[in-house]
Amino acid sequence: MKLVTYLKEESEQLAVLVDDLLYDIELIHPDIPNTMNMFLNYWEELLPIAQAGNLAIRDGHIPSGKARRVEAAQLLAPVPLPSSCRDGYAFRQHVAAARRNRKVPMIPEFDQYPVFYFTNHHSIQGPGAIRCMPDHFEKLDFELEVAILIGRQGRNIPASEADDYIAGLMIMNDMSARTLQMEEMLLNLGPAKGKDFSTVIGPWLVTLDELQEFETPCKEGHTGKSWDLRMQCRVNGVQVSDGNLADMDWTFAELIERASYGVDLYPGDVIGSGTVGTGCFLELNGTGRLNDPDYQEQWLKENDTVELEVDGLGILSNTIVREDNDRSLLAIKKRPL
Repeated sequence: MKLVTYLKEESEQLAVLVDDLLYDIELIHPDIPNTMNMFLNYWEELLPIAQAGNLAIRDGHIPSGKARRVEAAQLLAPVPLPSSCRDGYAFRQHVAAARRNRKVPMIPEFDQYPVFYFTNHHSIQGPGAIRCMPDHFEKLDFELEVAILIGRQGRNIPASEADDYIAGLMIMNDMSARTLQMEEMLLNLGPAKGKDFSTVIGPWLVTLDELQEFETPCKEGHTGKSWDLRMQCRVNGVQVSDGNLADMDWTFAELIERASYGVDLYPGDVIGSGTVGTGCFLELNGTGRLNDPDYQEQWLKENDTVELEVDGLGILSNTIVREDNDRSLLAIKKRPL
C-alpha cells in the first residue's frame, strides 16, 4: 500500500495511491483519521482496515469517481510533521570512499556499531521547491537515501524484533550545504547548519507488504530485513548516482536497536539509511579529483531539478530555489585575532 499526504483545501489530506489515482482515506473507512499523524496514533489497529480498503480499490469495489490524479495534486511529505528525524551512516561503500578521497584510512569503528545524528524534523518537506539561502549554495549537495517510518512505540528494541516497528519505506534526500557543514565540524560538533534547512522525504510511504518481492538476505553477520531496490539520482535529467539499498551494511533493524537503547521511539519517528555509495556530489567529486587532477567539480545550483528514484518507492523530485534574502553567516563570522 502506498500512503500519500497532499494539500486539499489548504489542509493536509491522507490518501491511498492506486494506479496513479489518489483515494482519500475516508473513502476506505470513515473512522480512519484523514491525516498521517493521527493515523499513526492508531497504526496497528487501523493498518489492516486500510490494507483491506486498498485491496477493495484494486478489485474495483471502491469506484474511482471520487479519486483524483496524483499528478494534479500538490504532494506534501508523507508524514508532514514527524516526531523526530534521525539519519544513519549505514553504507560502508560511501564511508570508505569518502575517507579514501580525503586520504585517511577507513575507520574500524564503522564495523562495530551503527551511528546516526539528529536533523531538524521541522524542516522536513516533500516534493517541490527547496528554498536556499546564499550560504547554502556554497557547495550545495543532495544525498540519496531511503528512510523508514516508525509505526509503533518501543524502547530497548532488539534487532531481531525491530522490523515489526517499521511502518514503511520512503525515499529521502538529506540536503547538505557542505561549506557550512565542514566549517562547523572543525569543532567536532555537527552536522547542524549545513543540514537543517531541508530534508526531503516522499513522494509516498510504501508499507512492507508491498515490498515483499524485493526482500533479500542482509549482509553476513547482520540482522534484519534488506531489500533489493536500485537507487538513482538525476540532476537536470542526467544520471549522477547509481546504487542499491541491498548494499546497506547496517540494517534498519540494527539502527532501530541502537536508537531505542534507553529511549522511547514513537510512531512518526523517521530514520534515514545514510547515503548510498555514489549518492552525493561530495563523494563523486572526491573520487573524480582522485582519478583526474583536472576534474571539474559539480554542485547543485539555482533552478536545478533533482530526481531521486528508488525501485518500488517512486520518484522524488525537487527544484532548487533561491530565497529573496542575501544574508550570509559566512560573511559575518569573526576572523582570527
